[in-house]
Amino acid sequence: MPDQPPATPMPELFTWEFATDPYPAYAWLREHSPVHRTVLPSGVEAWLVTRYADARQALADQRLSKNPAHHAGSAHAKGRTGIPGERKAELMTHLLNIDPPDHTRLRRLVSKAFTPRTVAEFAPRVRELTDGLIDRFAAQGSADLIHDFAFPLPIYAICDLLGVPREDQDDFRDWAGMMIRHGGGPRGGVARSVKKMRAYLAELIHRKREAPGDDLISGLIRASDHGEHLTENEAAAMAFILLFAGFETTVNLIGNGMYALLRHPEQRERLQRALARGDERLLATGVEELLRYDGPVELATWRYATEPLTLGGRDIAAGDPVLVVLAAADRDPERFGDPDTLDLARRDNQHLGYGHGIHYCLGAPLARLEGQTAIATLLRRLPDVRLAGDPDDLRWRGGLIMRGLRTLPVEFAAETK
Repeated sequence: MPDQPPATPMPELFTWEFATDPYPAYAWLREHSPVHRTVLPSGVEAWLVTRYADARQALADQRLSKNPAHHAGSAHAKGRTGIPGERKAELMTHLLNIDPPDHTRLRRLVSKAFTPRTVAEFAPRVRELTDGLIDRFAAQGSADLIHDFAFPLPIYAICDLLGVPREDQDDFRDWAGMMIRHGGGPRGGVARSVKKMRAYLAELIHRKREAPGDDLISGLIRASDHGEHLTENEAAAMAFILLFAGFETTVNLIGNGMYALLRHPEQRERLQRALARGDERLLATGVEELLRYDGPVELATWRYATEPLTLGGRDIAAGDPVLVVLAAADRDPERFGDPDTLDLARRDNQHLGYGHGIHYCLGAPLARLEGQTAIATLLRRLPDVRLAGDPDDLRWRGGLIMRGLRTLPVEFAAETK
């Protein structure tokens, strides 16, 4: 008997309605076409991988290269993958674009300057930044948690960690804002910001070579492996990707996480009660659940088949781009019980929000620190925080890789001194 067609037609992908809530479409794909070939809004053809088991396999499969040179598409198509402007700015040699053995060497060098100890020592500064930002709006009784809080916090944090002088950090905030505003539209605005950032990083690296400090860029310059140092281009590319990948993911972790808590008051109140008792265990599991439930990275960054391979029963040709849909995999009912329910106490939660395999996110400890600190501090200082306006009026930023709100207006009882 021939296969029966799906009872419901395939939902349309990459519309504004899809951006608002992509999860029903991903559920359809998981069931009917778990490894699905599609044409992206950019015109590039790629495979979408939506089931957890296939996604986990793909993320660790060394036949799927991170190097864009393996893309079999035209030069025009190749220019529409990756971060706009990074090729012209000579910022390609970072961890998201390379494979072993170069990836192994660079990650080992960078890890020496980006250790858990470094992150732990940075915790007081994150708390200081968090409280300082809330101080700016706590007396007003209202705020946009994206613009006023979730966006500036990781920018200032990563700038401090990298060693960007305080007087230059607002420039970084402007460049990062350009990346977010134009991330789903014309690539020119992002490329211009990347070019400006590259010029600044070249100058800053030169200054750090002359007068190194106790910061990450100085650590990148000092890092060596058997006498082999990072080149200036490698150091600039690594600083760039730590900033680029480290800020928007955390913006979205805080924004999406707070939005989910505001839409699930029973979970939010449960967390507030635990925090009031001084118990932060639910905070730790809760942030992992927020990453799984509506995480900041919707699709893992680009991969390219280096040889013909089979994934999820589909034959993928050499040179084909493959995009692992983390948002779909992390709601796979074959892996997570009741996956569409937010449960801050969920224990068996090996989500893929930070990837898997050798490309697992190097900055995950810092993102967790910032997410936990931001959410806990907001709930403690603004205990009655609530959405201002209709949730249906909120808009999500267009874009392929990241998932985040444009704005998150809230109201609360104003703090009084």
